[in-house]
Amino acid sequence: MTVVPPAATDRAPAKKLGGPRSVVLRALLRNRLAVLALAVLALLLVAALFAPYDPNTQDLLIRLRPPAWQDGGTGAHLLGTDQLGRDMLSRVIHGARVSLLVGAGAALLAGVIGTAVGLAAGYFGGWADRTLMRLADVQLAFPSLLLALAVVGFLGSGLWLVVLVLGFTGWVSYARVVRSEVMSLRTRDFITEARAIGVTDTTIMRRHLLPNVMAPLATIGTLHVAAAIVAEASLSYLGLGVPKETVTWGAMLADGQLYLGTSWWVAVFPGIALMLTSLAVNITGDALRDVADPKAYRR
Repeated sequence: MTVVPPAATDRAPAKKLGGPRSVVLRALLRNRLAVLALAVLALLLVAALFAPYDPNTQDLLIRLRPPAWQDGGTGAHLLGTDQLGRDMLSRVIHGARVSLLVGAGAALLAGVIGTAVGLAAGYFGGWADRTLMRLADVQLAFPSLLLALAVVGFLGSGLWLVVLVLGFTGWVSYARVVRSEVMSLRTRDFITEARAIGVTDTTIMRRHLLPNVMAPLATIGTLHVAAAIVAEASLSYLGLGVPKETVTWGAMLADGQLYLGTSWWVAVFPGIALMLTSLAVNITGDALRDVADPKAYRR
């Protein structure tokens, strides 16, 4: 009996399964709110990098000019001017540079410190764990913003000083999450086998443990960016952040509070920029948290 092979058209083509990165990307793109938040952040970043106008150019003849859509406004100053005749749109855009730089820098510094502490505490345990976690408890005993106010007030203002202060005061959340993840991973078979064949502790932490904690780290880092942006604005509002000549949203809010009754745009527009940026970063962090959850892939 002759066996006739099935036709080529009857054979279903093999499906190519995407890797973890493609799965994460597809899950993230399904969240329309997260896509909108990422678009807002991308637009803000591009505007901050390529802002063409000087935010400190003064013209007292056009001081407190209203936005373009109000009576007395002009298209040359879409968001109006402040009390010194400076263009509000340019100042809001340049203020994004400081906020994004401080937020990203503080989150990166805190992430590096917290990850190192969490890896050491979770992997070695014993006295190392107790010592490092007691240091974390001491850090938590001091409110971060209050500690930042004390340090900046004592050492003076400066952009990189603000980044260092906010970075050194925000590492505890990273350390606690990494420690808990590492404690659940250090007894797994692949860690035990790596120890059995003589792999060093440093290599185990770098090649086997660190990649497994990157998902929660990305989520915490994103949320910490928003917290650092708000903290920097709070310091600048109090006059203890970056130098006065540097344009920041917090300093603009402080300058504009005196004109809320007559020239609302001087304070409202930097406040809206601060709110939208923090909201977009938080939404992105929530989306990353949902994507990092294995149960999210089954939805």
